[in-house]
Amino acid sequence: MKYCNICEGKFIERPNRFVAYAEINGKTEKVHVKNTGRCRELLMPGVKIYLEDFSCCMGNRKLKYSLIAVEKDTPAGKLLINMDSQSPNKVVKEALLSGKLIPCGLKDADYVKAEHSFGNSRIDFYVRDSEGREALIEVKGVTLENRGTARFPDAPTERGIKHINELIKAADEGFHAGIIFVIQMKGSVLFTPNYATHPEFGDALKTASKSGVHILAYDCITDKDTIELDQPVNIRL
Repeated sequence: MKYCNICEGKFIERPNRFVAYAEINGKTEKVHVKNTGRCRELLMPGVKIYLEDFSCCMGNRKLKYSLIAVEKDTPAGKLLINMDSQSPNKVVKEALLSGKLIPCGLKDADYVKAEHSFGNSRIDFYVRDSEGREALIEVKGVTLENRGTARFPDAPTERGIKHINELIKAADEGFHAGIIFVIQMKGSVLFTPNYATHPEFGDALKTASKSGVHILAYDCITDKDTIELDQPVNIRL
């Protein structure tokens, strides 16, 4: 996926989940944060950030800028991390439609539908292949990493556990079910649940894997104005 009208800024502070203050072109601006997660390890005062500028197409928007990516200092150098919580679903959809991603034992992705109702949840994708096999796929965006290991979640997520339990039910009912963790950066060599933050999520993920739910992780090629699903990453549950 591609963004338009990208500009650079410097992060100042984040008073709540939805907005932050940034220095852009020498001025302090209030900006929209496209990620309601904690992201504390990313949004440090003074870090370089990238924002999408909507000043020429405001519509009903109240804020001119949306924060979409941040540069993180790592032992290996600068790491660009996309932190737009909407991008993981978009890059997965692009990969499904292009044939780059054929998940969960399907032959192809002949039909793709977003936001599919199942049980008491809305699952991110329903996919059917050309032989009529059906899959339900949930997508989780990952922005937390340390020395090449990506982790999810960065905060407790009861909603995430609910989705896992729904996918276990789907697998029991004959669906090909899967969870795709989209690591919104390059450089990660391993994905693992974040047991330190939410051990119950990790335990639920183990149960799902044993119940036939496919657990997948992919990294992304990221630039200041693009993000694309790239390569599978090893998983340790």
